[in-house]
Amino acid sequence: MFDSLRVPVIAAPMAGGPSTPELVAATARVGAFGFLAGGYLNAAALADQIAHTRRLSDEKFGVNLFVPGIRSTVDLSPYTARLRAEGGRYGVEPGDPRWDDDGYSAKLDLLVEARVPVVSFTFGVPLESDVERLHEAGSTIVVTVTSPDEAREAVAVGADALCVQGFEAGGHRGIFTDDPRDPFGGEVHGVLAALRLVAGVTDLPVIASGGIVHGADVAAVLSAGAVAAQLGTAFLRADEAGTHHPAARARGGDTLHGRDAGVQRAARARSGQPVPARAHAARARRLPAVAPAQ
Repeated sequence: MFDSLRVPVIAAPMAGGPSTPELVAATARVGAFGFLAGGYLNAAALADQIAHTRRLSDEKFGVNLFVPGIRSTVDLSPYTARLRAEGGRYGVEPGDPRWDDDGYSAKLDLLVEARVPVVSFTFGVPLESDVERLHEAGSTIVVTVTSPDEAREAVAVGADALCVQGFEAGGHRGIFTDDPRDPFGGEVHGVLAALRLVAGVTDLPVIASGGIVHGADVAAVLSAGAVAAQLGTAFLRADEAGTHHPAARARGGDTLHGRDAGVQRAARARSGQPVPARAHAARARRLPAVAPAQ
């Protein structure tokens, strides 16, 4: 379906506030495509966003879910101590770390019931049985991948399309397995190289993501075989986005104009999963060595 978009651009799902029903509806009005972000929301809040989106637009849209990882057994006490000291600089106290599955099962049931047109998954592959349930509900399934091996896993469970993420992406790397010995969590490919590598193992339609902010970037990934380009950072300062204002100022300036395009390293200081250090430079400089893999 993405190859029939009038504008081959997708507003990426950005958890934590930036993705809104208004942003999804606005992208649809101009012939592009938008995703709601299910991450960090409970099922009731996500249901409200889906209903609001349908009130604003009759066009198709997508919802993204985070595939839950295994429960971590890493000793977090040294890192918690460092965070407490860091928090003291700003007069805040860190919370107690705990694992949960982000309400995954309840949100999956919701998407089946709501018959959402497109459902995408990040940080892993869903169960084949869950893909079958969603297919029966009429949903198209997209899985975010960063390598050919991940692409093969996504194909095996029945994905209809792949979102190929290059290391240039401004958010968390969508890797399936995080290698704690590697700052980037595993093998690293730029988006153009990743597109070629993934195309070598599957004929599924591919969506390109990672560092795409200009029309020339969109043209480049389309020429490399993508059916559409998925942009996240480029939409942070949109009027319809729910971006927190300081974040919009910090992320929407140099990054959008290409002056911060290079990723020198990744850090786990934010969540335990690799994210470009440029996005959280201050924390990354002070906490890189002790931030554990999630």
